[in-house]
Amino acid sequence: MKSLSKKNILLLILAIVIVILPLIFMGGSEFEGADDQAEGVIEEINPDYEPWFDSLWEPPSGEIESLLFSVQVAIGAGTIGYILGNMKGKKDVASNR
Repeated sequence: MKSLSKKNILLLILAIVIVILPLIFMGGSEFEGADDQAEGVIEEINPDYEPWFDSLWEPPSGEIESLLFSVQVAIGAGTIGYILGNMKGKKDVASNR
């Protein structure tokens, strides 16, 4: 049991290091999404380009936009986790018969 908890602690420390190191080495760099990067490239290629579609609703701030994206990710991850867990549970029940 002690080796399992040591292993978990080491994995937790490794996860923290993986998250913090890029933040330290990237310094004050700006994080932006692929949509913003694509918009910049399109404007470089064709400065007169006008989008053919506007968003129905623009979030009031970047924080709200990030929150909504995080909620969307959590719902998707929960759905995938539920489906995979359900499939494994059915497989385990079938193998015990």
